[in-house]
Parts: sequence; structure tokens; C-alpha cells
Amino acid sequence: MMKFSRREIIISGGGTAGHLLPGLALAHALVEKEVVNESEEIHFVGSKRGIEKKLVPPAGFKLTQLSGDGIQRKFTFKNLVSICSIFLGLAQALFLLLERKPRIVISLGGFASVPCALIAVILRLPLLVMEQNAVPGLANRVFARFAKAAVVAFDNTGLPKAINLGNPVRESFISGATEENREALRARLGVEEGSLFLLVFGGSLGAQRINESIKDLVESWDAESIVVHHVIGERDFNDERFKASIPADRVDYRPVEYEGNMPEVMAAADLVICRAGATTVAEISIVGVPAILIPLPNAPGDHQTENARALYNCGGAVHLRNDELGGNRLKSEVKKILSAEESLKDMAMAAKQQGRPMAASDIANLVREHARD
Repeated sequence: MMKFSRREIIISGGGTAGHLLPGLALAHALVEKEVVNESEEIHFVGSKRGIEKKLVPPAGFKLTQLSGDGIQRKFTFKNLVSICSIFLGLAQALFLLLERKPRIVISLGGFASVPCALIAVILRLPLLVMEQNAVPGLANRVFARFAKAAVVAFDNTGLPKAINLGNPVRESFISGATEENREALRARLGVEEGSLFLLVFGGSLGAQRINESIKDLVESWDAESIVVHHVIGERDFNDERFKASIPADRVDYRPVEYEGNMPEVMAAADLVICRAGATTVAEISIVGVPAILIPLPNAPGDHQTENARALYNCGGAVHLRNDELGGNRLKSEVKKILSAEESLKDMAMAAKQQGRPMAASDIANLVREHARD
């Protein structure tokens, strides 16, 4: 029978990039700080329906995908199937943890984290909870009471044993955003001296309300010269309703489906317009770039509004509600911010003071403290 290292660490959860990316940032820090001997000793466990398969193996870590699906809040045949798959996922998690005997289980939250977190509690394995958002999700609210600690990125989450160490951001993002000076980045991106550079994005699929408003802004812009780098997203990119067809004379409009070089583009920007996911807020803070944040209106617990509150309160960002968003309103906010150079600098400095570039390293130290030898 194959023997497994007792030094293995289980990182459980995912489903979405918002849950998974901080886990990957932590995994790299665990290797870098020699909490584990090699990347093979880190084992991600997620669901079959999440984004894990796209992100984890290419990052160099093992992945096990468990059965399981969410349950709707009404009686349906799909719920019966989901209940069966949940029990199968729990059985798979039990077998995995009995076989692997991990030093610690780290729960990233979300539905995909539940099987391993529950089995860790039953087997009395060390458990560490990581909560990315200002409003904790249900899974982390349940399991935090059994954990050695709950790592949070915002104060006043209400989780027991909370330690605010920040949201881990992958090292490749930090180095990409900070290694080259801003003027060199802007020159490489073809941003002419004197032009103001706007970066707009709404997630991998896109954000239709933001895309519509940027289209209107670009077509009606009547102020100083700007470059608009518009990351439309794969869902909306080929839909002409969300892409400016006739940009105004003073606009260098650059629509793209996906941006693979986000750290450098963000570091070159004068202003970012985007949603307020926890990872996005952490990245904006590390780079130190002013932002107009438009929280996703139907996020559970309105957590995106709470995620962004620290940046609003310190003056690093402007809050714009989704139901207030439109081309004219957005244009007015952008003009107001870009017209005051000193205000832009103050916003950038305020945002950067919220950055936690050492978050992954600090959490790795906490893992070392609580993991079994």
C-alpha cells in the first residue's frame, strides 16, 4: 500500500476564483517558507463543478475533486440527487483524511470546503479557517467555532478566534505590479504622456451594467484625452451592446475579452473601475491605485459593499451603487476624480496604506504554529 507523508497539508474549498486564489497564494507561501518540504505535500480538495481544475494543477499542486452540489431552498428532484452526492462527498473526504492523516486542514470557505472541514472536526484534526470577505459565508461561520483560528482580512467579521492578517495575493501579481516603475509600464503599454489611463473590468465573465456604462462613457466623452482599457469578459465580448462602436475623438479605446497581464496594467492605471470582490480589493490596495468600486448587488450578505468599506472610509475609493450606474453618472464621477491631480495622488496613497503584501507569508507562519509535526 502506498504510504503518504505525514507532512501533507490539506487546503479545502474553492468553487470560485474568489475562494481559490487566496488559497493558491498561501500554498506558494507554505512552500517558500518551508512549512512543507515541497509542493507535493500540499493537497487541494474541491468540488467537481468549481474552477479548481483550471487553476490548481497548472499551479503545481495536487487536486482531489469530491462529489457534491448545492441544495436549492425548495423541494425538487435535483435536491434528492444533490443530497445523495453530498453524502458521497463526505464519504470521499472521510476516506481521504483517514488515509492521508494531514498535519492540518485549511478551509477556504464555500460549499466545496464543507466535506473536509466537517471530517476534520470529527477526526479532531487541526483546522484553520480562512475568510476572504468582510461578511463571512455560512460554511466558515459554522466551522470557525471548531478551528484553531479564523484568518480574516477585515475587522468585525464576528468570527470566533479571528486574526486579521489580510487577504493573500499571489506573489506573481505582487512582483508583476511592483518590479517595474510606472512610467516604464505606461510607455510599454503605449499610453502617451499627458493621457489618463482607465482600467475597467468586471470579472472573468464580465459585468453587463458596467460594460453598458463604459460604452456610453467612451462614446460621449468630452473632456481631456483618456485611454480606456476595457476588459469586457468572455460572455459579453462578442455582443455589440457592450462594446463602444464609435469612440469619442479624445478616447483611445482598447476593448479586450480577457487581460492576462493584469498586474502591470493595473499598476500603470490612473483609475480602476470594477466590482469589489475581496481579492480585487486586496490587489487594488497592494498596487495603490484609485478606484471607483461598484459592488455586485446580489452578493450574499452584501459582502462586496462591506469589502470595499475600508477603501471608501480611508479615501482610496469612491462608492457607486449598481442601481445608480449609467453612462452619464459614471462620466461625471470619472471627470471629478481625474480633474484633480492632487486628489488622485491622495487616493492612491490612501489605497496603498491598506495593502497587505505580506499576508500570505504571515498566514503561512500561523499554519506552521498550528500544524502537527
